Amino acid sequence: MAVTDEAIEKIKGMIVSGALRPGDRLPRESELAAGLGLSRNSLREAVRALSLLRILDVRQGDGTYVGSLDPQLLLSAALGFVVDFHRDDAVLEFLAVRRVLEPAATAMAASAIGDDELGRLSARLDALGTHSPAAELAAAEVEFHRRIVRASGNSVICALLDGLSGPTAGARVWPGPTQEGAAGRMLHEHRAILAALSDRDAEAARSWATVHIASVERELRSAL
Repeated sequence: MAVTDEAIEKIKGMIVSGALRPGDRLPRESELAAGLGLSRNSLREAVRALSLLRILDVRQGDGTYVGSLDPQLLLSAALGFVVDFHRDDAVLEFLAVRRVLEPAATAMAASAIGDDELGRLSARLDALGTHSPAAELAAAEVEFHRRIVRASGNSVICALLDGLSGPTAGARVWPGPTQEGAAGRMLHEHRAILAALSDRDAEAARSWATVHIASVERELRSAL
């Protein structure tokens, strides 16, 4: 593993120094291994690891290329890989991160979200009700916040929260109508957030997002 780590560091060094840039094709395996003083096996393991993180793009029959290095893509891949192995009791810690980031992103969206997107979000809420299927309500919860965060225009926050959305949804961060009144509270709080965004009131949007995530956390704690 130490040899593979060394290989990863050497490839990373080439990218950081600018010797390899986004979209560049890596030299042939034998040439690169010799140039870096690595065995071909350790180089292959390093390439495999970096491709999982989307830093490298292995194209069968064509070669290996440096990826786009887009922060949103890299953060989503890395965080998603880590949180896939979370324990159910760790989901509250993921939610704590969401509690810090999401209200800030919601406040940022107040000045950036378009009227068309506000209209689509409103129509989606109108189509839901407290007796909608649990799976539909859970999906709507994730979609609502993801679209608002994307509207904030901050790709890093978007990537971090996208990476967290998988485990938070899977571990019932919003338990849905299994708890009495949960669906009604969710819809009420979503409408309050949407009203604040429509008014371009960043602080009200931040406050309602904080209230909503606090509700989610209370429901989750009682469900675990």
